[in-house]
Amino acid sequence: MRTKWVANRTGDVVTQLHYARKGVITEEMARVAERERIAPELVRDEVARGRLVIPANIRHLNLDPQGIGDAVTCKINTNIGGSPVRSTESEELDKLQLALRLGSDAIMDLTVGPLIRETRTLLLANCPAPLGTVPIYEAIEKVDCPEDLTEDLIFDVIERQAQDGVDFMTVHAGLLRDHVPLALKRLAGIVSRGGALTARWMAHHKKENPLYTAFDRLLDICRRYDVTLSLGDGLRPGALADASDEAQFAELKTLGELVKRCHDAEVQVMVEGPGHVPFDQIAMNMQKERELCYEAPFYILGPIVTDIAPGYDHITSAIGATMGAFSGASMLCYVTPREHLGLPNLEDVRQGVIAYKIAAHAADVARHRPGARDRDDALSRARAAFDWDRMFELSLDPQRARMMHEESHVRPEDIRADYCSMCGDKHCAIKMSLSVKDIL
Repeated sequence: MRTKWVANRTGDVVTQLHYARKGVITEEMARVAERERIAPELVRDEVARGRLVIPANIRHLNLDPQGIGDAVTCKINTNIGGSPVRSTESEELDKLQLALRLGSDAIMDLTVGPLIRETRTLLLANCPAPLGTVPIYEAIEKVDCPEDLTEDLIFDVIERQAQDGVDFMTVHAGLLRDHVPLALKRLAGIVSRGGALTARWMAHHKKENPLYTAFDRLLDICRRYDVTLSLGDGLRPGALADASDEAQFAELKTLGELVKRCHDAEVQVMVEGPGHVPFDQIAMNMQKERELCYEAPFYILGPIVTDIAPGYDHITSAIGATMGAFSGASMLCYVTPREHLGLPNLEDVRQGVIAYKIAAHAADVARHRPGARDRDDALSRARAAFDWDRMFELSLDPQRARMMHEESHVRPEDIRADYCSMCGDKHCAIKMSLSVKDIL
């Protein structure tokens, strides 16, 4: 079939899914193919099947598109955003720039408090990566308590954020009234902020979730701007004891129904996942999402594999994230050392991003994705040749690697020597190995 191209998306339906099903390759699809070193036709076909999404709001003018799905490399998302307790717009901009410099593929602005739109506008203007939000956070700022939220208010906020250029939005549309009693039996209850707000609204009004009952209204907005829906897991487990329970899977089944409605409406969609999950249950969770959600890309938080390490949850979650990505997750939402403890600072963002770049890359290597190991092999060659500058250049965090190496030497002349401070000259294994080669 002759390839068709489109540069400008116009009309009532402007989604990547709409064009893919017409056999058209958009500029965004072509860019993803270039990034991933795969055929544009493969990107188009995967988008058409709903197995790959390209969050690309037509109003996000400085966007450099990313593909999220099983046919491409695993992506990572960085959550930033201030709160009424701490942080400023400028600090969040610093976090954004650091996350992008370290290789984050997507950004979520989770700002709460009075400066939500101002922060979002600043971040969008400086963010070439896809940017996501949770619209209910802005909606709740406009009322005194969650019970005062109305359907019109929620959708006014969603429309405004779409107009501003937000590429993907987390909506807790699959959390239903019948699910709430199941979650209240848990050890940790409902730990999702959006999920808890929605549950409280339904309990007070004795009505169904308005994002579920008015889902067609949501789809209409997404079709006009190409907002990718990220179906939030409002009942994700917040403790190992709650993992893979009836509440979690009841919501996941509803999310599968909503995925089908998105696909029918030509709206791009991905599904969010757990949470706190024992290591041995992670692969099963990935498989269950594929089965119930029509292979929509799975966007997972962690999972965190043990509950006993506050201050180190970038590690406990990166362990789970690696298994999740190896088992089929398409994007990993980073966790910082300050998870469960407070709003992350710049150093927390650095540690979280690097931990998750490692997790995603390890899974890409293990899944034998084309070219995934090239950088590893190049760095190993540089290490074996004592080419320190090249090794730093290929590192995930060159600044940190260079600093640690230089701090390890007492004498400046040793910094570029053909050994490091761990073994020194006489005991360097690589040098001895080379000498054995010479002897033989």
